[in-house]
Amino acid sequence: MFIKSRILLLSAASLLALGACNSKDAAKDGVTAKPAVAATVNGVAINASRVDLMVVQRTAQGQPDSPALRKEVIDNLAMQLMISQEAIKKGLDKSPETSDQIELVKQSMLANAFVQDYVKNNPVSADMLKAEYEKLNAQKSGKEYKARHILVAQEADARDIIAKLNKDPKAFDALAKEKSLDPGSKANGGDLGWFDPQGMVPEFGVAVAKLDKGKFTEEPVKSQYGYHVILLEDSRPTQVPPLEQIKDQLTQKMQQQNLKKFFEDMKSKAKIEIVAPLGSASATTASTGASKK
Repeated sequence: MFIKSRILLLSAASLLALGACNSKDAAKDGVTAKPAVAATVNGVAINASRVDLMVVQRTAQGQPDSPALRKEVIDNLAMQLMISQEAIKKGLDKSPETSDQIELVKQSMLANAFVQDYVKNNPVSADMLKAEYEKLNAQKSGKEYKARHILVAQEADARDIIAKLNKDPKAFDALAKEKSLDPGSKANGGDLGWFDPQGMVPEFGVAVAKLDKGKFTEEPVKSQYGYHVILLEDSRPTQVPPLEQIKDQLTQKMQQQNLKKFFEDMKSKAKIEIVAPLGSASATTASTGASKK
């Protein structure tokens, strides 16, 4: 709804997409076993490990692992392999555009594998986690608020609600249930719980901070979502949730910070030369175009 976020910590960045599954060849008596084959297309094998990888991705999206899902995955992989074989016959794999795309995909997969390896071999320890949590506690400042609101589409409707509240302040709960357009709080009488005003749209956050405990806004508060009538129930110094409650988010945040620092250090040591001006065609393209004139 109109609340941007109540989460205090950053969620994991895209670099921390750790859902991939890496299969290893089984070894027995010092001899590497042949990979299990799920299907073949014109004599070319589709390894079962590839099927497993696709199934992991599908189940991560909410699909249950089942024989039907595995058959669908195998059918898709077979079709993809069959079409790619035809593309190779036509020499499409040799075209500059296709070669570039293949190389980009390869680089992306290698970069992702590196990130997974880095995270695996540089875990966030319990002591590191505790130190970061204590740092958060030391940095906390400001206030958070407990409030209710009624959201309506028209200013006239908001003024009508305010007039009714002036006659009976205790009617806020009933009016919110009857009038509010906010599905997230309507059923609870407009109750928003505790929140940081910086997590709200600006107009709402400013209005809440100006209210006295037990008071409601005497003028409608306009935002991009409509008109709000706000009741402040309480305020307190900003609270940091218990460590166990935010352990996963905090760990991901620290992994992200560690990766960022590592990559910045890597970049400072790398020799990166930008040949083509930013925003223009590449030097190769420009050169090719010039030669055709």
